[in-house]
Amino acid sequence: MIGVDWGTSNFRAFRLGAEGAILDRRGSPLGILHVPGGRFAETLSAEIGDWLRAGEDRVLLCGMVGSRQGWQEAPYVPCPAGIAELARAVTAVPFTGARVRLVTGISTLDPQGVPDVIRGEETKIVGVPAALGKAGLVCLPGTHSKWVSLSGGRIARFATHMTGEVFGVLREHSILGRMMRQGPPDWVAFDCGLARAAEPGGWLHHLFGVRTLGLTGELGEAAASSYLSGLLIGHEVRAALPAGALVHLLGAPALTVPYARAIAALGGVVRCEDEDAAARGLAAIGAVINWDAGD
Repeated sequence: MIGVDWGTSNFRAFRLGAEGAILDRRGSPLGILHVPGGRFAETLSAEIGDWLRAGEDRVLLCGMVGSRQGWQEAPYVPCPAGIAELARAVTAVPFTGARVRLVTGISTLDPQGVPDVIRGEETKIVGVPAALGKAGLVCLPGTHSKWVSLSGGRIARFATHMTGEVFGVLREHSILGRMMRQGPPDWVAFDCGLARAAEPGGWLHHLFGVRTLGLTGELGEAAASSYLSGLLIGHEVRAALPAGALVHLLGAPALTVPYARAIAALGGVVRCEDEDAAARGLAAIGAVINWDAGD
């Protein structure tokens, strides 16, 4: 089977063995926003055509490729949901030369009844059941960070925080960004931002402090980006982290390292999981799909 994690910015493909082992892998920057003219079928053929010609005839896709902006929208299934629910709800995509299926996303309601959705991350979560066990808390940092609670081996509920996107918008398109210079992480400044997030006033007031600390010379241009990151991540983690909780972090080190620092500083316990969770999740779902349905 071929598993594909096709997100907004990147395309990652895995050739998977019968037991889910990764036999080969490849990636490209052809995320869904970079597919020329929306030609998803042609792009898929170009990226994995040699694997198909070698005899692979089952392709399972997850991520934003199944969103409204992607190849074909796959509907959401409600929480609680796990491998069985995701496998039953896959969407067939017309494609010449292989059976192609899309993994659906998952939906939930927050305590106030406002809907929330997850797409792509659910596949990574079901890919690490041995590490996560039947219950636990998972954080997937990113543009839209996800905090996911597991119960009975299934995704029970989750909450999305737009921390990464807000950081990018503020750094690139606000007056705060004019006082920032790109550079390596400044962990002293990051920790100062974390500490500020614990103080009264609220995050909208705290944000203006990024500007005023720069105006008064207390925060240099090279440190301002790290301070802003610490401030925003600090507010997110304080809102999402139960006291003393064990948090399983899933993601690339560039994202998980600052979150691990923030969680530990706020009294949580961190365990970083394997970056190949998406491949294992695709293999686990693919193993129980009825591949003949929908053809």
